[in-house]
Amino acid sequence: MVNRTQVLVLGFLLFAWTSLLVILAAAPAIYDQALRLPTGDCRAAEIGFLVALSSFIALLAIGVVRRWRWTFWLVLVAFLFGVLRVPVAILQLTEVLAANGPTWYVAFQGLLGVLQFAIGLAMVAGYRRAGVWGAF
Repeated sequence: MVNRTQVLVLGFLLFAWTSLLVILAAAPAIYDQALRLPTGDCRAAEIGFLVALSSFIALLAIGVVRRWRWTFWLVLVAFLFGVLRVPVAILQLTEVLAANGPTWYVAFQGLLGVLQFAIGLAMVAGYRRAGVWGAF
C-alpha cells in the first residue's frame, strides 16, 4: 500500500516521463540542443536518451513503491534543489540569462521546480512525522 507522499512522488515521475515523451515527439530540437547533438537525423541518440531516462525513472518508481531509503534521500535532495529552477527560469524569461530553449520550455522548467520543491517539503513533513517514506 502506498501513502500520500509516495503517490505525490510517483505522480510527479509519471508527469515528468509523459512530458519527456511529448517534448521528444513535438519539439525534439530542444533535447537535440541540450544533448549537443549534430544537426540531421539524431533518432538513435534520442531513442537512447529516452531509454536511459525511462530506465532511471522506472528504477526510482520501484524504489518509491518498495520504500528504499536511498531512493527517499535521493528524491528528497533533488526535489528540494528543484527550487533553483525558479530563479533561473525567471532570469531567462527576463533575458538576464540566455534561454536554453523556447519561452514555453523555460516557463515549464520553472513550473517543474515549484512542483518539485512543494513535493520535497511534503516529504520533509512526512519524514518528521513518521520517518522515511512517512505520510505528511
